[in-house]
Amino acid sequence: MNQIKNIFIEKTAKTPQVDFNQLTGDLILYGRSIPENAAKVYEPLLAWVNDYIKSPRQTTNLRLNLEYFNTSSAIWLARMVSALGKISEEDSVLIIHLYFDIEDFESMDMEELKDMVGKLVDNIGEIKISIGLKTYGTEVNGKIVKESIIFI
Repeated sequence: MNQIKNIFIEKTAKTPQVDFNQLTGDLILYGRSIPENAAKVYEPLLAWVNDYIKSPRQTTNLRLNLEYFNTSSAIWLARMVSALGKISEEDSVLIIHLYFDIEDFESMDMEELKDMVGKLVDNIGEIKISIGLKTYGTEVNGKIVKESIIFI
């Protein structure tokens, strides 16, 4: 397995905490993503993802625990999902984890969820792996109180 360095970056008021771990296959973004220069934040992460897909874990977990992200962040997140969709290892699975405030989660209907997910996965192109979506309803303290899973 080609070893690449894991990435860990503390969150700021405008950028998420980043914890990308090649050994576990966990790619975690936590907090808020409203950077003034999204390319500066996300270009190195996308480069890391492009290295990761050359030698991925069998299961990759992209955990998007973002309380808020702006449009430019959404574009970069979609690029990362697109890159991860190109993992070509046999029997590989990508699970995208999305976290919502429990009140939003319970009031969300299937069409709203599809619309949100569509923004992330619509531009993947030809998918070479299985993709699952796991959604979580969380309390203010971050405790998960409800979840669901969908395979795409």
